[in-house]
Amino acid sequence: MGFLKTALANRRDDAELGKGVWRRAHDRFRRGLDRYHQVLEGIDDDVLYSEMLVIGDGLAELLPRVRAVCVEAQRRAPSDALDIPGRYAGVHRALSRGGNALATTAEAAAMLRLAVGPVPMGALSVQRRAATVLEHVREAEQFLRA
Repeated sequence: MGFLKTALANRRDDAELGKGVWRRAHDRFRRGLDRYHQVLEGIDDDVLYSEMLVIGDGLAELLPRVRAVCVEAQRRAPSDALDIPGRYAGVHRALSRGGNALATTAEAAAMLRLAVGPVPMGALSVQRRAATVLEHVREAEQFLRA
């Protein structure tokens, strides 16, 4: 049953996101989010885990927004290749930066997880990186509104 569900989800993604740059931007963001949550699984400190979980929940709330941007960008400038449609280069750039920021957020979370002893600043470094993810998603949304 899992195979059928995955196949149907992939068909829906192909229809909504295409197979080009918008699909890749969406999938990269989703993989970064998955990675962040994988890092959370290894945190033993309950206080730190709680802080990181709140941040992760906030990041997860961005995925539908990223998907909406990618779906709209695919509708306006269909892409089935790796060529970035010129008029929508700003959207793609913002999505790419958001994906990169999410990857560095997961990296910062991993570094906190591996920290020896108490973490004096808590999840502050992760919060700062997560805030940049939000900024880039907002930027992508603004490019589409312009």
